[in-house]
Amino acid sequence: MNAVRNPASLADRVDQLLPQTQCRQCGYAGCRPYAEAIAAGRAPINQCPPGGDDVIRDIAALLNVPSLPLDPAFGTHEPPAVALIDEARCIGCTLCIQACPVDAIVGAAKLMHTVIVAECTGCKLCLPPCPVDCIEMRATGAEPTHEQRMAGAARARRRFDARTARLEREHKARHSARPAQGSAAEEKKRVTVRRAIERARVRLLRRAAR
Repeated sequence: MNAVRNPASLADRVDQLLPQTQCRQCGYAGCRPYAEAIAAGRAPINQCPPGGDDVIRDIAALLNVPSLPLDPAFGTHEPPAVALIDEARCIGCTLCIQACPVDAIVGAAKLMHTVIVAECTGCKLCLPPCPVDCIEMRATGAEPTHEQRMAGAARARRRFDARTARLEREHKARHSARPAQGSAAEEKKRVTVRRAIERARVRLLRRAAR
């Protein structure tokens, strides 16, 4: 792979070519980490099953390197598909909601969940955690055009980034609340101990006065 003067800039451009399914089939935690690995020369360009040959050719053209066949060790390219939930069997556990990288599943605890089909990237990450196996993948039809693929990837990237930012805010909120909760609990414990000591002291004084 040719040396690149600005790997960060190249990572951005590689990331723009990836399908943004965030499926992790490539062996990385998402599309962006895989793009960074490609840009840094740490990973080959043929580890993205959802992107298939089209994405491999696009990345090869960007890097000015020969195209490669998809590495079967990472899976095979399949027709586009989206997740569908059998709502009659759904128990409302929220595990699929937590697993979806683009917030394409809506619902609440102990209530029926449903997939926003237009936003589903087909990553399949919702399948393993479902305890009642009520989710299936259903093909959506023909392969998208290059323009459709790029538009869908850009939309999925925005949703993924929005979800990541939301989770970070929630994490910070929980983290910042812990000291206050801890201090309140510690103060309550200290008050309880002081009162217990005071009661014990009063009992001792009473016994001594008898």
